[in-house]
Amino acid sequence: MIDAPVSAAAAGRRFDVCAAELFGITRNAAQNLIEGGHLFLNGRPAPKNTRVKVGDICRMEVVEPALSEIRAEDIPLDVLYEDSELIVVNKPRGMVVHPAPGHYGGTLVNALLFHCGPGAGRGSGLSGINGILRPGIVHRIDKDTSGVLVAAKTDRAHASLAAQLEAHSMARVYHAIAHGVIHQDFVSVNRPIGRSPADRKKMAVTDKNSKPAVTHIHVLERFRRFCHVQVNLETGRTHQIRVHMSYTGHPLLGDEVYGRASHGVAGGQILHARRLGFIHPVSGDRLIFETELPSYFNDALEYARRQQ
Repeated sequence: MIDAPVSAAAAGRRFDVCAAELFGITRNAAQNLIEGGHLFLNGRPAPKNTRVKVGDICRMEVVEPALSEIRAEDIPLDVLYEDSELIVVNKPRGMVVHPAPGHYGGTLVNALLFHCGPGAGRGSGLSGINGILRPGIVHRIDKDTSGVLVAAKTDRAHASLAAQLEAHSMARVYHAIAHGVIHQDFVSVNRPIGRSPADRKKMAVTDKNSKPAVTHIHVLERFRRFCHVQVNLETGRTHQIRVHMSYTGHPLLGDEVYGRASHGVAGGQILHARRLGFIHPVSGDRLIFETELPSYFNDALEYARRQQ
């Protein structure tokens, strides 16, 4: 059993929504746990649409997933750190984080199952909190975004890391290249993000069915037509950086979903998760991991410098 108290910020939300955020799982996974009798409110079963209050306790009974439904694949990993509780990797551009329709193989999860499986000698596997398709996955980055990502091997590590995400204490720093020239050195965007009313496949800045989102932008270098920026996430909404940058009028280079076609680069948005910092779930040590900018990013920087 894992217990998590409801904070003032979460008060008034639905039970399934609150539990999903507290335990770092999807809302669908939370609903399945509620329906299966594995997720409780104040020690008792509760309907998924129950509104929670400050001080309520969400309790989750950990259910072991049937990992045989997804394959372990011998895919090389750039491992930055690993112990019996968690693993930190540098995800390459083009790799999907977890299996989903159209991407059941070749994902980071497939690679992690092989690397961390019982026979690998590196622990007993991955946390099962997030279900059979997302074992160990605490947070995600997009397929075409590269960089640092942590996965949990144990349920206690998963719960701790998810709580840090919910409390906004996990440091996540990205580098990106944006269209246009941002004249201020520092810009903060505090606008809620939800499903786009015009296109349900996209996210957007909207006041309808949205969640608070805060992004801090620091300009590192200006070019004639582009900017190299550092972006710090205070919250972690889906596509948050891409949506907020587009909202400011400075969409990311290469982002054809939230920006414009970029003929000089290929492969998607120029966005790299460069630094990740968190408290180790067991030792209590503050861990910080940082990677170099990948070759595709440096190539895009050269492209941006050449534009007149």
